[in-house]
Amino acid sequence: MASSELPLLEVANLTKVFSTGGVFRKGVLKAVDDVNFNLSAEEPKIACLAGESGSGKTTIARIVLDLIKPTFGEIKYKGKDIHKMNRGEYGTYRREVQAVFQDPFGAYNPFYRVSHILKVPIKKFNLASSQGDSTKKIDEAFRMVGLTSEEVLEKYPHELSGGQRQRVMLARIFLMRPTIIVADEPVSMIDTSLRAEILNIILDFKKRYGVSLLYITHDLAVANYLCEEIMILYLGEIVEKGRTDVVIKTPRHPYTQLLISAIPIPNPKSRWTEETKLDAADTEYITSYGLAKYPGCKFYDRCPHAMDICKGTSPQVIDVGSGHQVACHLYSEKEK
Repeated sequence: MASSELPLLEVANLTKVFSTGGVFRKGVLKAVDDVNFNLSAEEPKIACLAGESGSGKTTIARIVLDLIKPTFGEIKYKGKDIHKMNRGEYGTYRREVQAVFQDPFGAYNPFYRVSHILKVPIKKFNLASSQGDSTKKIDEAFRMVGLTSEEVLEKYPHELSGGQRQRVMLARIFLMRPTIIVADEPVSMIDTSLRAEILNIILDFKKRYGVSLLYITHDLAVANYLCEEIMILYLGEIVEKGRTDVVIKTPRHPYTQLLISAIPIPNPKSRWTEETKLDAADTEYITSYGLAKYPGCKFYDRCPHAMDICKGTSPQVIDVGSGHQVACHLYSEKEK
C-alpha cells in the first residue's frame, strides 16, 4: 500500500481489559472489545464515538493518546504503530495528536499562570524563533478562540470561568497546529449558552487548518451538529457506524434506536409516552461489571427484538448500504 493511501490514524483490533474487585470478588472488565476504525489522511474528518457512560469511549481516547496501554491491538499513526516508534517519531506523534478534556481545570497546574501553560509547549517544541515571535503566536492563538492576552495571560486557572479555561486549552492546541484533536466531552461542563461557540471554534480548526478530530460524547445532538461520521459504542463494542446524518435519521441497531428515542423533543407541551425499564439484576450486572451474561450479543438482555441466535452467537458486522454498518442478527438473518 502506498504511503499516501495509509490512514492518518488507524485503530486495529483494540481491546482493553481491566482487573476488577478486591480480595473477595475479583474479576475482569473488558472495557474495549475488538474496536476498529480509522481517520483518513486524504481529507480532514470529524468522527464521533458515542454511547452511554461506561461504553468504553473515554478508554479508547486515552489509549489513542497513549495515556494507557491496550491489552491487545494497535494504534497506528501515519502507518506506524505508536508503540514501535523511535524517539523522534514518537515526539512528532505527541505534538501532532493533541487532547481537549472534559474538565480543563484538571489539566492545569493550579500554581502556574496561563502564560506558563502556553510558553512551555512553545519552548519544548521550538515553536517560536524569538521572544517577540512567541508573544505574537500567543496573541494570535488567543484571537483564534475569542480571547485576548490582556484578559487571561497573567491569571491563574481558578480565576477563569469554565468557558475561558476551555478556550485557553484550545489556544494551546492552536499553537501546536496538530493534525488530530482527541476531544473528550469538551463542552459537557460548559454553560449551554457557550457550547455552540466552543464547537464552532473546533469546526473552524478543521476548516481552516485541515485538523481531523476524534470527538467523544454521550450527546447525540452535539454529534449530529459537529461530526460527519458516528460510531455507536455499547459495552466496549462498536454496534453501528456510518455517516452521522444517516445513522441519526435511520438507526438500525436496537441500542441506537433506544438512544435516539431518549432524546427529548424541545417542546414543553410534548411528553414521553414510553418508559424504558430494565430488570434490577440486569442493571446492576451491566453497570457494575460492563459485561454481558451470555456469549452472544451484549445487548441481548435489553433488546426488544432478541432472538435465540442472539443469546449464543455474536453478530457479525453487516453493511446495510452506503457504508452504514451494523452488528445485529436482525440484518444477518435478512441476508440469508
